[in-house]
Amino acid sequence: MSKPKSMRRKYRTALEESFPEEMRIMIGGHETVYRKRMSLRYGENPHQPAAFYAPLGMPLTVGDVDILKTGKRGLSMTNVEDVNNSLRIVSYFEEPACAVMKHVNPSGVAARNSPGEPLREIYAKARDCDALAAFGSVVGFNTVVDAGTAEEIMNSYVEGVVAPGYEHGCMEHFEKKKDIRIMQANGLDAVSRYVGDPLEPLDISVQMDGSIVLQAPMLTKIRGPDDLRFVTERKATLQEVKDLLFSWYVDMNVRSNGVVLSKNNATIGVGTGQQDRVTAVKLALEKAAMRGHGDAIQGSVLASDGFFPFRDSVDLLAEHGVTACVQPGGSVKDKEVIEACDENGIAMAFTDERCFRHF
Repeated sequence: MSKPKSMRRKYRTALEESFPEEMRIMIGGHETVYRKRMSLRYGENPHQPAAFYAPLGMPLTVGDVDILKTGKRGLSMTNVEDVNNSLRIVSYFEEPACAVMKHVNPSGVAARNSPGEPLREIYAKARDCDALAAFGSVVGFNTVVDAGTAEEIMNSYVEGVVAPGYEHGCMEHFEKKKDIRIMQANGLDAVSRYVGDPLEPLDISVQMDGSIVLQAPMLTKIRGPDDLRFVTERKATLQEVKDLLFSWYVDMNVRSNGVVLSKNNATIGVGTGQQDRVTAVKLALEKAAMRGHGDAIQGSVLASDGFFPFRDSVDLLAEHGVTACVQPGGSVKDKEVIEACDENGIAMAFTDERCFRHF
């Protein structure tokens, strides 16, 4: 009996796959043709063969990614999904931004908060939101990466980097580690983000028996400060509004129930995938403290992807010094939640839309 292949070797082994070179999907009278872009190292796990397809005749970002440096014999399905969600997050920001991804959730995100802030520092803030979780991450940027940022990336273990481009000198740093994958993706400005943008591509969710749920993409109507409806006596400061918008765009891409705690255009705590909202809030606060951001919680803001069903979440925010929050609204307890905010001097805005992501 042959010795089984070690799990360590399996993570580095590309599985053979025999999926077709082309797929065709007909929705109504419209047919989309998908061409195999590449065989993946494996799917969600090392025993699942997988291939990556891109639609023909459409502007592409992830589907046209250019792999400048290959490590570990190519991308896995999780790598592709991390690339996708990192680019989805940073596409919402006009200023330079960085998303550090682990298991399709952001462990940290940061965007330029003041003029002239170097990209290297923006990346470091995103990484150090949760440096423990950032180990083995995929990092996405919405701007060209400079050599100083590339050098900073190499100070920790990163699985892959994706950006619209790289300045001269970056690859010299990236070549120091054979396993890191470097990718280039363009077209972020053409991605649908807001209500009113094209309703494409449609989201397809496949169930265990092959049944399919087809839905329109999740687009937000929150384009700027004027789209936040403040319902409390205290209104947010300019910096709080900036941080609330930042937190909302990040939270749209966190597994629900999700909350995002931020300050100065950078996350300090992310609570993901919880079955109840108060635990998601508690997790974000506890992670912020555990990762060395305890002092920063005072004066921070929080975004929630669904409404607060009770005032318990607000009481937690007040206890830790969070000064503003944004949430969809729509709970039967909205009045009590607003009263809790007013009692504690917390500014709260409603978006009047929910942003659950179940992935």
